[in-house]
Amino acid sequence: MPLKFRPLGFAPEFVDYRQCWELQRTLHGEILAGEREPEILLLEHAPVYTAGKRTKPEDLPVDGTPVVDVDRGGKITWHGPGQLVAYPIVRLADKSAVKDYVWRLEEVLIRVVAEYGIDATRVDGRAGVWVLGDGIRQDRKIAAIGIRVLRGVTQHGFALNCSNSLDPYGNIIPCGITDASVTSISAEAGRAVAPADVLPSVQREFENILPPALGDPTPATAASGSSPAQHPTHGVNA
Repeated sequence: MPLKFRPLGFAPEFVDYRQCWELQRTLHGEILAGEREPEILLLEHAPVYTAGKRTKPEDLPVDGTPVVDVDRGGKITWHGPGQLVAYPIVRLADKSAVKDYVWRLEEVLIRVVAEYGIDATRVDGRAGVWVLGDGIRQDRKIAAIGIRVLRGVTQHGFALNCSNSLDPYGNIIPCGITDASVTSISAEAGRAVAPADVLPSVQREFENILPPALGDPTPATAASGSSPAQHPTHGVNA
């Protein structure tokens, strides 16, 4: 079955984080009940800091900027204009294969940024997708991943820095990492690359990479439901 994408808002029509989070929860419940096909939400957020379950007080903005506490894994990050955010609300084929799902999200991002001449990779023990340092510049994160899997259906997703300012990251310790920095496609490629520019590539790579991880969108057991104890929640930050 082809993946279903739903663009929610791109510059200048930015999406409010709390409203989108509520939409995620609604879709999650409907997909669990077998009432809706899985969807991948694609958007740019209005500026916001969000804090995952492992955020510590010392990670928070130094200027007192408000932070939205969320139910994904990981620590604090920033979302805003110039950053492409993807929220796959999908049913996994194997409820225990969360690492495989995260690997596939990483692979989408690695392949997309490669089209702009950027050699990004995974770093063992570190969250996200990275451009490695060269002895002069630090390792720098180009995309963050933070997910939640409840009863086999995913929430949250990834944020790919495209043309956004990197200044907001100066107010926090992004994802709790102190000895590295952040970057964007535009900064690495030396030219302006907006979220709308990378959208076709992101959709194509989702279609190439994600389907093997997905289960039946409306399994026979969905309508009757199942106990949350049988299908635990997983929060992952990568």
